[in-house]
Amino acid sequence: MEQPYVVVGASLAGAKAVEALRAEGYRGPVELIGEEPDLPYERPPLSKGYLQGKTPRAEFEVHSADWYRGNDVALRLGTAVTAIDPDGHTVTLADGERLGFAKLLLTTGAAPRRLPVPGGDRPDVLTLRRVGDSERIRARLVPGARIVVVGAGWIGLETAAAARLAGAEVTVLEVAELPLLRVLGREVAQVFADLHRAKGVDLRFGVQVAAVEDGGVRLGDGSLVPADTVVVGVGIKPNAQLAEAAGLEVDNGVRTDEHLRTSHPDVFAAGDVANAFHPLFGRPIRVEHWANALNQPATAAKSMLGRDAVYDRVPYFFTDQYDLGMEYTGYVEPGGYDRVVFRGDVPGREFIAFWTSGGRVLAGMNVNVWDVTDPIRELVRSGRTVDEERLADPAVPLAGLAG
Repeated sequence: MEQPYVVVGASLAGAKAVEALRAEGYRGPVELIGEEPDLPYERPPLSKGYLQGKTPRAEFEVHSADWYRGNDVALRLGTAVTAIDPDGHTVTLADGERLGFAKLLLTTGAAPRRLPVPGGDRPDVLTLRRVGDSERIRARLVPGARIVVVGAGWIGLETAAAARLAGAEVTVLEVAELPLLRVLGREVAQVFADLHRAKGVDLRFGVQVAAVEDGGVRLGDGSLVPADTVVVGVGIKPNAQLAEAAGLEVDNGVRTDEHLRTSHPDVFAAGDVANAFHPLFGRPIRVEHWANALNQPATAAKSMLGRDAVYDRVPYFFTDQYDLGMEYTGYVEPGGYDRVVFRGDVPGREFIAFWTSGGRVLAGMNVNVWDVTDPIRELVRSGRTVDEERLADPAVPLAGLAG
């Protein structure tokens, strides 16, 4: 009997992987196994439209149940995988069943980090990763509610925006000096600080959370921030436990080559869990964003089928907060740039920011400016040195700069 291609992790990445296997002409057995009981779905709406009550759930399901049946994909939901044996080509399920595989793809994603303080596990301390998390938080976003968000990253700020739009009182606690400081640097991080302050968010920087207790969040200086609900957004950690226990190479996620193959030739990884070698940057990177989960599976599926496929797309992500829409294209390590070049109206929040090093564009972020991601991507990919004065000039077409 032909062994199936097995995908562990019924996420966006997992669903796109089985779709890609069928699109590439593979007609053998395919199994998609997921711990969550829900059909695979996209996660960005959980902190955006779905959290705000604007986006219906059906809109962000990757496929309908009929699609899996019609494409002969065996979908096992609410099923945990407890072990994988790469050499034995088996996975073990929580009920003890052992399932053989010909090729295995890990799309196990990541899990939110918890607050390692007394009270961090209280029922009114919530994280946002799954659809049920979004529903629990949304139920608490009512006028006058006191919402404390710990962590001023993307999830924290999007949650704060949704809470303010719902009429809640919002305080954001952040250990750094500005929101998104490691990701964007001081120059652009200030834009988001100004935005949230203008919308009535109480931003508190350089603070430490000591405990969560009845009535609120106790800070390191002894003061208490009143809270009805605490939402924690202090990052995620890759779900690489299965891979590590199986002896696969793990380092900030499951290490793969540019073909998304792990240290075992029949095991692959994609999405948030994959720390994949990127030819453009010459080293492994792990990107925790929707575009990776959307696009990496096509490369993984081709590689599983023995075809020559390389994942070298320029990283991309987006956010929506209040009336600010943003797209970011590229990749910059914290502190890994010389300067930020602005084009447009920064105070009016209608601009493009470019992170440069030695005159090369490492990344670009367009804020309320649209249809420019393609030339920004080409600027990043080309590695060309550009005249930064022309880069800042809105009259100079970006496409020309990219060559």
